[in-house]
Amino acid sequence: MSALPLSGIKILDLTRVLAGPLSAQMLADLGAEVIKIERPGGGDDARAFGPPYLKDPEGKNNNNNSFYLCANRNKKSVTVNIATAEGQDIVRELAKSCDVMMENYKVGDLKRYRLDYESIKAINPGIIYCSVTGFGQTGPYAPRAGYDAILQAMGGLMSVTGHIDGEPGAGPMKVGPSIVDYMTGMNSSIGILAALYHRKANGGEGQHVDVCLFDTVIAALSHYAQIFLVNGQTPPRRGTWGNGGMPAGVFRCTDGELMLVVGNDGQFQRTCAVLGAPELATDPRFVKNNDRVVHGKEIMAIFAGLFLKKPVAYWLEELEKAGVPSGPINDFSQVFSDPHVRSRGMQVKVNHPFEPDLSLIRNAITFCGTPVKEYRAPPLLGADTKDVLATIGYDEAKVEALKQQKIV
Repeated sequence: MSALPLSGIKILDLTRVLAGPLSAQMLADLGAEVIKIERPGGGDDARAFGPPYLKDPEGKNNNNNSFYLCANRNKKSVTVNIATAEGQDIVRELAKSCDVMMENYKVGDLKRYRLDYESIKAINPGIIYCSVTGFGQTGPYAPRAGYDAILQAMGGLMSVTGHIDGEPGAGPMKVGPSIVDYMTGMNSSIGILAALYHRKANGGEGQHVDVCLFDTVIAALSHYAQIFLVNGQTPPRRGTWGNGGMPAGVFRCTDGELMLVVGNDGQFQRTCAVLGAPELATDPRFVKNNDRVVHGKEIMAIFAGLFLKKPVAYWLEELEKAGVPSGPINDFSQVFSDPHVRSRGMQVKVNHPFEPDLSLIRNAITFCGTPVKEYRAPPLLGADTKDVLATIGYDEAKVEALKQQKIV
């Protein structure tokens, strides 16, 4: 088996909370050595975003919660107080031998510590320096802090998410998980990988990669935003209705709900047959998808009445036979017990000091030649400080002295 794709790449990770750490984790999964810099005592802000926390074997309070665990596997944790001169020296010394440095501080914050791009570039001209922020390195909002929910609102995502206008509970709605953070993490990884390739292909030139949540959420709105750019109109909130094929949405059955997406006219004809109403396929209001979009409320109401006649399992089986895309509305218990999810190995086990059989979610990328086979648990705070600092000449006595001064 070949080495992992990013074996030999070394990353200094000064990011905290979610978007940046997720990006660094993706790269660590693929073989990069990621050195995570955390504050002595408190660590990454995400360590306080609990409960739930893992149970300490001795019953003590700890900082290993689900929020931190989801974004920090396969890394080394080194505690450094970058507000001190000695701490800044440590980070700069580590940066000299790194391919990538990542940070998500407010714009300009690291310049006062001489840990900004220009300062690091001066000691390592080939460095790929990735800054992850709410609003980017330029523009009137650049100094602002940014959190996922704020960017969902400002970027337009909430304006097109939620119940259909006129229905109970209508109005802008946030997507459940921190989806903008996750997408920003992916964009950061893409930017870093592209810059690494550019450096290799162009003789060692590094660069500053600027990724932000605001740009990311706007770009991710994709065809929704393009509708506005074409006709000047913001698409309406559609609830669970689909975004192309019609009918598409959640339908209630006798014992639960299912999600249906009728993607083309052939699928519509087959769905009508499954529902016992083949005549709908020749109804002038519904023959073509564009017709069904115009008469969306009518066809959705008719389908709603038909689906109420039988249970979910019956409809899913019949729709599967007919080649019509549909699926159950799963909770997480059902997701992780699903035979397909299990066969794909989406739940992986790691040996954590507090829980020897800790479950995590695997990296979503698979390779035939360089598969990610093993995962290391997210590190305890400062677990690798001594070993990593030894690589830049700090012996145990020096590290212990720095600990006493709360520098590491």
